[in-house]
Amino acid sequence: MNFEMQKANMLAEYINDFIQYVQRGYQTENRLYTNKDKIYQLKLWMEEFKFQIIADELLRINQFSWDEKYTYYLVDQFRQGITIIDEYVTNNYNELFLFTARLYTLKNISQLLQR
Repeated sequence: MNFEMQKANMLAEYINDFIQYVQRGYQTENRLYTNKDKIYQLKLWMEEFKFQIIADELLRINQFSWDEKYTYYLVDQFRQGITIIDEYVTNNYNELFLFTARLYTLKNISQLLQR
């Protein structure tokens, strides 16, 4: 398997994990998340930038062969969204500090897929 395909598939899996993590943070009653509105805003940002569609498409197009042009297009779309979400989490660090580690991982994996 092509190394670039593996990186794209790994990014897609981490995007899916991040989506599920935000969903769990919003749905469960937890004392660590004091402000559910901030988590809901994260959820809205992910829906606006279509993270689930990006992750599904990355998995689909890199399942059997490497599609360089479309993969880089999807990663660029993801980076636009993750930059805004990272800025939002940074500005609201007191309430959303638990998301910083996952965002750091996502940003670094997406940087592996640069042209």
